[in-house]
Amino acid sequence: MTETKNDFEILLDKAQKFHGGLCAGIVLGTRITMIGMRELGMNPMEKNKHLIVYVEIDRCLADAIQAITGCSLGHRTLKYKPYGKFAATYIDDRTGDAVRVQVLEKKRTDKTGAEAMKEASRILLEAPEEDLFRFKRVHVDIPKGDMPGLPINRTRCTKCREMIVDDKEIIADGAVLCANCAQGSYYSEINSEN
Repeated sequence: MTETKNDFEILLDKAQKFHGGLCAGIVLGTRITMIGMRELGMNPMEKNKHLIVYVEIDRCLADAIQAITGCSLGHRTLKYKPYGKFAATYIDDRTGDAVRVQVLEKKRTDKTGAEAMKEASRILLEAPEEDLFRFKRVHVDIPKGDMPGLPINRTRCTKCREMIVDDKEIIADGAVLCANCAQGSYYSEINSEN
């Protein structure tokens, strides 16, 4: 006789497979997502086409959120805010209802390295929700240019001539600029002959 998995185990397995392994971030991301979706009245076992998620960290937790919700950058339903916080905000785009779920920071083990990660994962799997998380209702103003769907605006940078979509241009001294030209780039050119 085979034992059937509960929803948490199914979702954790989905997140683990997407990420490539089990770690504390995958456990936290799974639990955060279940809380956020529960509070919005959404079922994490189903595709929720009206869900938008803002994730505040680019670590394992984000992979769990993406795996479980199906939200992604390409669909414009997963938004990244580089805050370095173990938190995410879940939004129902039909109603505007939103809930932010955060991890309560505590030292969970005295071990180090791989041993610590294994021990932390075990502790996080077993700890009561109220010991690990805090959630609260919030309001999020999502700019029109950040909503899912086709680009609503296209323009061209007057300096580099590259296309800019979704209201991401910056107007400086009357010129339309991309963020690279206006604020500096994350890359530097090696060969500028192209």
